[in-house]
Amino acid sequence: MNNSRNDRILLLINKILLTVIVLVILVPLLYVLLASFLPPNALLSKGLAISFSDWTLDGYKRIFSDGTIIRGFINSILYAGGFTIVSVVVTVLAGYTLSQEGLVGKKTIMIFFLVTMFFNGGLIPTYLVVRDLGMLNTAWAIILPNAISVWFIILARTYFKGIPNELKEAAKIDGASDFKIFLKIILPLSKPIIFVLALYAFIGQWNAYFDAMIYLEDQELYPLQLVLRSILIQNEVQPGMIGDQMARAELQRISEMIKYSSIVVASLPLIIMYPFFQKYFEKGVMVGSLK
Repeated sequence: MNNSRNDRILLLINKILLTVIVLVILVPLLYVLLASFLPPNALLSKGLAISFSDWTLDGYKRIFSDGTIIRGFINSILYAGGFTIVSVVVTVLAGYTLSQEGLVGKKTIMIFFLVTMFFNGGLIPTYLVVRDLGMLNTAWAIILPNAISVWFIILARTYFKGIPNELKEAAKIDGASDFKIFLKIILPLSKPIIFVLALYAFIGQWNAYFDAMIYLEDQELYPLQLVLRSILIQNEVQPGMIGDQMARAELQRISEMIKYSSIVVASLPLIIMYPFFQKYFEKGVMVGSLK
């Protein structure tokens, strides 16, 4: 295809803008990754040195020698995994049901859902509900309260509406029940939206810490993000990571390395997940853009 002069200029501008955006995102990530292997004094004097003579694994050794980070990492996996399963199952079931033409009261149900997108009870009523249901200081307080997203339901409903009715009608003629149609036909065709919903839910819960800070009292139940909050914001490094007696300068050095190493460890699951979800993400993210 021969592009006109204006098209070539526009493509060049787009490439420049995209390159700048990629650099803005990539440079801080590379800085954190490299800084996790470098002592602060070498980082300040030499910058991001590529010389491996200055590199050390001391930060990673110390966070893994203490059970706080590992325990928080396991808790976050359990919370995010449970949250994702509950969210995707309920969202897919609700979205598919609301996509059916013969559903009685569908408009009323959608209005009821949409109202909750703009108005909610607030933190105190939510806390009281969680408390009265006996979920305080349990994993259910993290998994259940925010597992349902109206926006996710709308995305799922839009996707299911795009599946041809002829497939369902042909299956009914062959004697398939509604449940079998959903299980054997709809779900296999819905992998893009299911993976997108799962990715959104997992990332959202993996990065969350506020609910855990409100509902959890036992530090054994803290997710990784709440542990990182103490390390990064409150500057509270666990004593087991740094030893009992240490000079102030050495304490500061170790604390800085633990901060960067903790960020890298917390980012690993998302970095590992995305390549496997990418092909589905590109399809599912366009839901509703074309009719």
